Parts: sequence; C-alpha cells; structure tokens
Amino acid sequence: MSRKIVLSVAGNKLVSGFIKKYGMRLGAARFVAGETLKEAIEQVRLLNKDGLVVTLDHLGEFVFDEREAFASTQACLDVLDAIHESGVDSNMSLKMTSLGLDLSKELCMKHMRMILDKARELDNFVRIDMEDYAHIDVTMEIFDELKREYGKHVGLVIQAYLYRTVDDMKRLETEFDSMNLRLVKGAYLESPKVAYPDMADVNKNYLKIIEMHLLSGHYSAVASHDDMVINWTKEFVKQHNIPNEQFEFQMLYGVRPETQRELVREGYTMRVYVPYGNDWYGYFSRRIAERPANALFIIKNMFRK
Repeated sequence: MSRKIVLSVAGNKLVSGFIKKYGMRLGAARFVAGETLKEAIEQVRLLNKDGLVVTLDHLGEFVFDEREAFASTQACLDVLDAIHESGVDSNMSLKMTSLGLDLSKELCMKHMRMILDKARELDNFVRIDMEDYAHIDVTMEIFDELKREYGKHVGLVIQAYLYRTVDDMKRLETEFDSMNLRLVKGAYLESPKVAYPDMADVNKNYLKIIEMHLLSGHYSAVASHDDMVINWTKEFVKQHNIPNEQFEFQMLYGVRPETQRELVREGYTMRVYVPYGNDWYGYFSRRIAERPANALFIIKNMFRK
C-alpha cells in the first residue's frame, strides 16, 4: 500500500516539479551518481578501489521522437567508450523505451544493434532492463533476436513479482546455451491480474527463480538488499557446490554501502548499479517507493541549513 501511495504522489505535477528542481540537492544525489558521464566515471573509480564492480546506467525511459531516441543511443555509446578509455571495471544497463521502443520496434532494434556492435567491439556487456508489464512481450522478442546475434554481450532482467516469470525463465534457459540474468523482485506498480499483490508471494517466487537459475548452470545476478535473500543465497550455493564465479550480488548505488563492501571482503562479486544523468526522477521515485523510509532522508535534508 505504501508503495502505491508513493508512486501515486510521485506522479503529481506539483510534487514532481519540486523534486526535479531541488531533489539532487535535497538527497537524490545519494542514489544518482551525478548528472554527467564524467561525474559517474569518477564514482565508478572510487567503487572499484573498494573492490566493487559496476553497471552504469544513463537514466532515461520514455522518449517522444526519433531525435531524443538517437540522443539516448549516443549517450549509451559514450558510456561504453568512457568505460573502455578510463579502464574502469563496469558494464552497462539500459532501458529500451529510452531508445525509441514506443516509437517503433524497428527503430529500437536499430539503436540496440548500434550499442551492441560497440559492446562487442570493446568486449563489454549490456544488460537490458525489464520495464513495466506493457513492454514485456516486445522486450522478450527483441532480446531473443539480439541474444542470437550477440551472445555473451547481452543479458536481461527478470522480475519475480510477475506470474509469468517462471515460464519465461524455463524457456530462456532451455533455448540458449548461456543466459546471464539479473534477478529482481520488481519495482513497477502492476495489476494483480499479472503480478503478485502480496510481498510474501513475491519473496517466495524470488527465491524460487534464484534457485532455478543457479541450478541451471547459467550466470545469476542476485539483485537484492534483503539480508534474508543474501544469506539464503550464500547457504544455497554452499550446499550445492556452486562456484562464486557463477553468480554475483547486485545492489543499487547509495544503498547499504557497508554491506556491499562486506560481501567483497567475504570473496563474493558485488556489482553496484550506478545511474547518472538529467532524467533521474522516475528512477528516484521507484527507489523511494521500494523503501518509503528513504523519503525521510529527503525530508530531513529539506530542513538542514
């Protein structure tokens, strides 16, 4: 319920206008690594020094013309070049709606191929974020085609709160020899017709898909800040003799940084999802919705001198 309230409030024009104007100063910078690529690369360097690896995300979701879609595509190409030139340990994540998916599938595919050509040239990896339910079928169609063309250079996000997820995973794991998936609970506000409304059911399904993917032998990115999930995963891989090289933990930039470093000290791969850019409001709103207590951090900053 609290998540629904936060997302509804975030959609209010007055609220969104205020946060977009003052949010970075009030506390959004805790979760967003700056508005420029240069700022983001510097944050990646600092994370790398502590043994953390990274996935960079140039923030942006919905675009309304081809010019905006191409600009987002160029930003992704710039990210891959900057990673290569700086020598930082990072791959990249993206949302296909920022590349023109809502304008046309063909335009999005054109832009995705430009990005994946660059990733293959530089021997890097691109993760396609899963978005709201309305985009899942076309996302799967595009991913299937790109996976056949680009192999190890492209991966996908899978959301545990959707009823269809187990079937989607079974198909992907069977159809492809290698399948690098980021496993998440899910952050969009969806109908109970397509997604579990009860968090207890989401958690149960989340552990189920982690188990499935680890046992399948494919590479698993367990993206969670939940101690229960992290500890369960640690015990599960020990019991089944799954090597650390077959999975990694992932957390968001600015969330539980000490836990991130503790996982590194324990010998696990710990990847930090580092977003940057001007179009940060939608991402920031979902972070607050996932953990409304984060809103208190912003409110406190509003009254600091």
